[in-house]
Amino acid sequence: MHFLFWLTLFFYFFAGYGSDIIHGKKAPDKSMLYMASVQNSKGHVCGGFLVTEDFVVTAAHCDTVNITHVVIGNHNLQQGSNTKIIVEKKFKPSSFNDVWLGDDIMLLKLSRKAQLGCKVQIIQLPCAEITLEENQICQVAGWGTTKNGGSVVDDLRVVNVSVINPEVCREQWPGLPVNVICAGGYGTDKGFCQGDSGGPLVCNGLAVGIVSFNKYRNCNYPDVPNVYTDISKYLQWINKVLATTKPS
Repeated sequence: MHFLFWLTLFFYFFAGYGSDIIHGKKAPDKSMLYMASVQNSKGHVCGGFLVTEDFVVTAAHCDTVNITHVVIGNHNLQQGSNTKIIVEKKFKPSSFNDVWLGDDIMLLKLSRKAQLGCKVQIIQLPCAEITLEENQICQVAGWGTTKNGGSVVDDLRVVNVSVINPEVCREQWPGLPVNVICAGGYGTDKGFCQGDSGGPLVCNGLAVGIVSFNKYRNCNYPDVPNVYTDISKYLQWINKVLATTKPS
């Protein structure tokens, strides 16, 4: 492996953990009702999103922080009306080893079904593989710090990000894994930073990406694109997991 590859690894390493939204705004109360806070015994560690009544999608690398439960039902994590559901089982691609090698996706099987309604909804995934248009405007949301060295926030925040041409992204990230989407960062002051890992990239109302990694601890702002797992490349795997966990 050449020097530039190792230099790239240094910049990205652990960049996705604990990220939040940079230069965004508080998400409206009745929007993004599919968002889930993925937590351990100490509180919020990653984002996630509800795709069925009993499954949350998040990033595979979030499994390193001993996930125990998810919180849904309110954009403010400190309000008592939130619903806490225990994580019963975790599913990751057998090929996942490290975010830089790709396959950074995980399904969380919940111990009981979420009650869908005015406060909780699911988000649809793509029906087939998709190709996003360059400069297409999408959204990413999450909880956490909003600047370098900042403290976490209680309220969900959201920001618009533009899709970046894959060829441009590969030029900025030598050795970029396959099956990813680039949006935000690079040439803008908007995107995600430490703590939003696992949250969705939403385009035209569909969850098309999962927050994976960016530049190491730099929120002011990275000169490389933000990188997401391309959900449409994992639909067969997702459907297989969902089918094998249905009651017989």
